[in-house]
Amino acid sequence: MVKRSPNAVLAGYAILLLTLTVSAQEISGASARHSQKLPAIVVTGARVERSILAVPASVDPLEQSEIQDGRPLVNLSESLARIPGVVVQNRQNYAQDLQISSRGFGARATFGVRGIRLIVDDIPATAPDGQGQAATISLGSIERIEVLRGPFSAIYGNASGGVIQAFTESGPPQPTLTARVLAGGFQTRREEIKMAGESGGVNYMGDWSRFRSDGYRDHSLVARDHGNWKLRYRPSDKSKVTIVANYLRQPDTEDPLGLTRNQVDSDPRQADSSAVTFNTRKSIENAQAGVVYEHGFSEADTLRVLGYTGSRRVLQFLALTRGAQIPVTSSGGVVDLDRGFRGMGLRWTHKTNGVTPLTMIAGVDYDHSKERRKGYENFVGDALGVVGQLRRDEDDTVQSFDQYLQGEWQVSQSWLVSAGVRNSEVRFDSRDFFLAPGNPDDSGGLRYRHVNPVIGLLYKVTPTLSLYANYGRGFETPTFAELAYRPDGLSGLNIDLIPSNSSSVEMGVKRLTDAGASLKWALFSTRTKNEIVPATNAGGRATFQNASRTSRSGMELSVDIGLPYDLNAYAAFTYLDTKFKEGFSYRASAASALTIVAANATVPGVARNAGYAELGWRNTLQGFSAAVEVNYRDKFFVNDANSEAASSYATINARATYKRNLNGWDMEGFVRIDNIADKKYIGSIIVNESNGRYYEPAPGRNGMVGVSVSHAF
Repeated sequence: MVKRSPNAVLAGYAILLLTLTVSAQEISGASARHSQKLPAIVVTGARVERSILAVPASVDPLEQSEIQDGRPLVNLSESLARIPGVVVQNRQNYAQDLQISSRGFGARATFGVRGIRLIVDDIPATAPDGQGQAATISLGSIERIEVLRGPFSAIYGNASGGVIQAFTESGPPQPTLTARVLAGGFQTRREEIKMAGESGGVNYMGDWSRFRSDGYRDHSLVARDHGNWKLRYRPSDKSKVTIVANYLRQPDTEDPLGLTRNQVDSDPRQADSSAVTFNTRKSIENAQAGVVYEHGFSEADTLRVLGYTGSRRVLQFLALTRGAQIPVTSSGGVVDLDRGFRGMGLRWTHKTNGVTPLTMIAGVDYDHSKERRKGYENFVGDALGVVGQLRRDEDDTVQSFDQYLQGEWQVSQSWLVSAGVRNSEVRFDSRDFFLAPGNPDDSGGLRYRHVNPVIGLLYKVTPTLSLYANYGRGFETPTFAELAYRPDGLSGLNIDLIPSNSSSVEMGVKRLTDAGASLKWALFSTRTKNEIVPATNAGGRATFQNASRTSRSGMELSVDIGLPYDLNAYAAFTYLDTKFKEGFSYRASAASALTIVAANATVPGVARNAGYAELGWRNTLQGFSAAVEVNYRDKFFVNDANSEAASSYATINARATYKRNLNGWDMEGFVRIDNIADKKYIGSIIVNESNGRYYEPAPGRNGMVGVSVSHAF
């Protein structure tokens, strides 16, 4: 077998790109009448609306039809699979959030979203320490999602991998009531009611949904109530006020835990026995609200001010062994978290006109989060899975204060320069109220500061073809969970743990035609210092350390082509090589030997090759549409030592939709079948799980049907 080098592989992809460019031009020219659409407008890293062709970065929009048509509207994984460079692992476990990675960043997260900023309607869904929650995004009322990858994501702050922004829809001109119902396998049900419209100069949208499922695996029951509201009005011709609110409630969501390889081979639908023994589960209640005020002083100057506040309540029951062997340092098997958060932002935009227009943006962001965190034993006598003796009691506060300056200069009709710099300061403070012999005071505080510059250059070869390159530096702080304890066993925060710093470079090509065909290609490379990795897992405490250097290099390619006979083809492919450039060691559990991670080991959770393809058909006159989807993912390692891996897989899904207006009522029905070939595969993993329960199996063949009815009054 001939071993191909990464350079040879990338050269082959470049040749493929040139071939596809010619093909796209020929096919789109022959089928213009079948797929007329304008180039999408996106909100870029420079925070100004631009065509994709005028953005010197990798950014892709998902329109409402791509988010909602023929989909259950439960998880971001349903639509983000279309975006090259982004991998969303659906754990089939609603007690844990989705695992989202962008160009390899975030793949190591065991809970929540790391390394990627989440923003909804300008309000951050990521905490100041860098951990976000994707479940708060209500897909039934989302109009557009934009995904930014690469260096320009650093301009948004504490994130290295990318930015995912979601935008709630506005109400239509007439008051409109919409109802949706979904039913599927594993007793899955979803109901939604939405009222939206405009009256007396006030635009409004209110959406409420309930999702329930028994889950693919045993001990996976979930019930989720989700509300999303948006109100917009104009106090004057030059000002606009937008008020948004969101509510999420998930009581007693069962957690089946991960499985070992032997358990997966025996029965992938089972829950680990400890999940049943301790009745592992999680309850979540999240409420937040925000207001955004915009005022145009002139055509050149605009001010935007935002503020938000919210609360998050979590009660989680884990599976920890009871008995005398529990060390005094253990925080227990029950997590009780009560968090309050708030923030504000101020942004000034100045635009000049003329032959070489210039846009300047200056702003500040302040975010604050304070939580009361308690830990309890998960047993009382012989009763398991209940709140027992107190083991942890502390106040944790984290706040960030950032200032940024961005500029975009149209040097000529062909050349555009975009640059920015962001100064970030993140403060951590912990006050420990649980003191006992052998468990001293762990109170402490830390402060991190970092300056991140970015610059991009774009050359418009023709009105439909652009070339670009960019460079930037980013950083990612530890979360409070990673700072909580020291590897050396001493009391206090892990003061030796520092943020990881990255330097990224990217170059790419974008091609859009008048017929709507598109081709986007990007090469990228990121070098990271001080990657945050495990250090120990002993005495009921997981600790972390900094590895020396890692690298993430690869390529993204996406092609969207209109074909004859109302057909459309879309494909996205990612090649990603992620390595620990220097070795390190850690102890996976108290009883395990020291684990050695060799230099050039692959970063776990990241597949070298990943792809998505879709062939769709749409008959606008008759209201029918259908599509076949193919998802592919190469094998990916489950731990830093690369001793085990989840196998590669390819799945095929199909969906069909019918829309019709009947006497003023807009009706839509769809049917969907996922994993048509009934493929057995691992949908997600728990990286470095200390008991070897790395694997979270995905469902076999399963289907669903949905109906929606909408009426304008």
